[in-house]
Amino acid sequence: MATTKKVIQVDGGNSTPTQPSRTFVPTPEAKGRATRLRLIAGLLWFVAICAQIGAIFLLLKQVPNMMIWMIVLIVVDLASVIIGSLLWKKSNRLDPASEKDKFKFFLQNQLGLFAAIVAFLPLIIFIFTSKNLDGKQKGILGGIAVLALAIAGITSYDFNPPSVEQYTEQTNRVEWLNDGQDHVFWTKSGTKYHLYEDCPHINSKRTDEIYSGTVAQARELKNITELCKTCENRAIKERGLKEADYSAGVSQTTSEANE
Repeated sequence: MATTKKVIQVDGGNSTPTQPSRTFVPTPEAKGRATRLRLIAGLLWFVAICAQIGAIFLLLKQVPNMMIWMIVLIVVDLASVIIGSLLWKKSNRLDPASEKDKFKFFLQNQLGLFAAIVAFLPLIIFIFTSKNLDGKQKGILGGIAVLALAIAGITSYDFNPPSVEQYTEQTNRVEWLNDGQDHVFWTKSGTKYHLYEDCPHINSKRTDEIYSGTVAQARELKNITELCKTCENRAIKERGLKEADYSAGVSQTTSEANE
C-alpha cells in the first residue's frame, strides 16, 4: 500500500529568476546569511590559529604536562578549522563566485584549505625542528599534527565548488523544462532534484517527506547538483520541447552578455 508523502516547501528563495537564460543573482537574504557564515568561519579560523600559537608557546616553554596540553590544543585547532570550513563552504552555496575571475573563484572556494595549512604547518615545523623534544615525542606530536592537517585539508577542500555560471545553467534548464518555474523537489537522502512530485525515484525513497524549492535551495540545503534524468525526459516528451531551441536560447544570451 502506497504511503502519502508530506511535501515541505522551503521558505525564502535564493534567487528571483523570471525568465529563462537570466544570470543567477542571490537574494539579499541569501547574501546576508552568507556574510554572517563567513564572519563566523573567520572567527573560528582565528581561534584555530590562537590554539596553534598556544601549542607553540607550550613547546618553547616546556611547561608541565606539555604533551597532553599540546594534544588538547591540536584537537581544538582541528575542530575550529573543520567547523569554520564547513560554514565557509555553505556560505559559498548561498553566494557563489563567478568563474570569470579564476583567481577569485579558486580563492573563495578553497579558502578553507589555506586556513587549514596556516593553522597547522607552522606548528608541524616547530615540532620537528624543536630541540626540546626527543625522537619519540616528535614522532607522537608530529604524527598527530600531520594527521590533523590531512583531515582538516581534505574536509576544507571543496571538490565541487559552486559558481554563478553553474547556478545559472541549472536554473535555466529547470525553467525551460518547467514552464518558466524554478521549482524542484528533493528528499533528505536523495542525490538529485526532481521536476515532478510523483517521480518514481522519489516515491521509491523510504521517507515520508519531500522538500520543494528552487534549484539554489536544493544546492544550499543538500548540495544536490544534478537533475533527475527521468523527470527531464518526461518534461521534454510531455511539453514537446526540442533541445535545439534550448541551445539556441543559451547561445543568444551568452552572446548578448559578452557584447
